[in-house]
Amino acid sequence: MLNRRECLFVGGLAGLSAFTTATRTEAATASAQKVRFCLNTSSIRGQKLSLAEEIEIAGEVGYDGIEPWIREIEAHKESGKKLAELKKRLDDHGLQVESAIGFARWIVDDETERAKGVEQLKRDMELVAALGGTRIAAPPVGAHQQSADKLDLFAAADRYHAILEVGRECGVTPQVEIWGPSKNLSRLGEAVFVAVESGHPDACILPDIYHIYRGGSAFDGLGVLSGSAIKCFHFNDYPASPARPELNDSDRVYPGDGAAPWKMVIDTLKAIGFQGACSLELFNKGYWEQDAREVAKTGLEKMKAVWEA
Repeated sequence: MLNRRECLFVGGLAGLSAFTTATRTEAATASAQKVRFCLNTSSIRGQKLSLAEEIEIAGEVGYDGIEPWIREIEAHKESGKKLAELKKRLDDHGLQVESAIGFARWIVDDETERAKGVEQLKRDMELVAALGGTRIAAPPVGAHQQSADKLDLFAAADRYHAILEVGRECGVTPQVEIWGPSKNLSRLGEAVFVAVESGHPDACILPDIYHIYRGGSAFDGLGVLSGSAIKCFHFNDYPASPARPELNDSDRVYPGDGAAPWKMVIDTLKAIGFQGACSLELFNKGYWEQDAREVAKTGLEKMKAVWEA
């Protein structure tokens, strides 16, 4: 009889092909594959707009989708408005909710706290589903400042499997998100490990240009994956200075305006058959002082430029 860890290992091997086998057929057809462009609402958070206003901007500027934050959806409900109104607004603009940003503590070691986190995640998923969304970020909240021993990645994989099952009930898939400054899941390989060793067919990761660099991983590692393992990819850039360990979220700039090796990244994503959403996620305070529509428009142009170049 196999124990749980051995089952994870065997299941992980079975799932490995979905993560690490990009066929040559995929590579040959990658250049013809279409990606979608999405606005993460953090990019215009400083303008203090409602989610309804952000949806209007995303639709008018020409995005294919939007990536809202859970607290924005909650704020809409708390104001006495119906989620159906947001759903109609999204439909009117032809926008898809590609992902959503929440902070449920699904990964922590404390069982009581983790149980509460899973319940929160379920509520968050229900909000996303009400808007027609099918994915949500699953960052290492609660383990990101863990000062003791490193998180057991096999345990994290087991916990990820559990929330993927919850996701199946809700129709929303949690994506293992990389956080570069975090004590855990700061590396591309750690996120991939958790996804693969979960042994679940819905497993996927949520990478981010800034976070891959900030955590110290090499972008070449993306070439080991299959494009189907990435449903949404946070697009942004980072400056050449300050030094990597000193960077923070507010240092992010438009794609192509920093030091990221875009040609290599895009060539790799095309080669592995990535067909997901490129989501503009910025926290630049300078951009927050500008007109929100202009920031969204510029961000879309910059994402398209790095992809097409």
